[in-house]
Amino acid sequence: MQIKRITTPEYTPVYAAMREFTAQRTPATEDEIWLAEHGPAYTLGLAGRREHVLNAHDIPVIATDRGGQVTYHGPGQVVAYPLIDLRRQGIYVKEYVHRIETAVICVLADYGVIGQRVANAPGIYVRLDGRAPSLADSAGPQPAGADPFAGLGKIAALGVKVTNHRTYHGVALNVAMDLAPFTWINPCGYAGLATVDLATLGVQTTWDDAAARLAHHLARVFTLPADTASPASSS
Repeated sequence: MQIKRITTPEYTPVYAAMREFTAQRTPATEDEIWLAEHGPAYTLGLAGRREHVLNAHDIPVIATDRGGQVTYHGPGQVVAYPLIDLRRQGIYVKEYVHRIETAVICVLADYGVIGQRVANAPGIYVRLDGRAPSLADSAGPQPAGADPFAGLGKIAALGVKVTNHRTYHGVALNVAMDLAPFTWINPCGYAGLATVDLATLGVQTTWDDAAARLAHHLARVFTLPADTASPASSS
């Protein structure tokens, strides 16, 4: 698996390059992970609704073919694009998403932060009060009417595309950002969803360090056997 640093900050050329790589790859093509730090941009998924962009403030809004609603990319955020052949991995989309989330949880653990999943809301979240999640915070069923995001902030957004068993798009981990642009949208389609970064949580690190850790953990979860790629401790 090759790991590449994308130096182009503009989102659109990277998006086009991902699509071209995926369209041209063969069963023998080596998987790759691309790491990028984009300039300010909002991206919309295939089902993305423009009304979730409350006020773009001159930030470009770019329609894409990934899943999900609207998210923000900007300086201080590590965006990782796993370009993976799922057929060669022997996994399907649900397991693919789970492995990406596991990699992010492992990066957060490296920094002493506990990340967690929320049922039916891809991505990784952290408790804003700093306490450890309880069993009631798990990704299992929630009581009727309960707010699944109560007390949580989103630190990593995930949106993927799979064509002919080959993936592109990926995951964005907030490291040290201007978080204001997240308040100008309904992040991932959820009104009022809090968004945080590692700096907000008191973690002082660099983009390069966070990117290296994310690449390491992504490469690890996509080289482990299927029955060990998603450790129980990350569930």
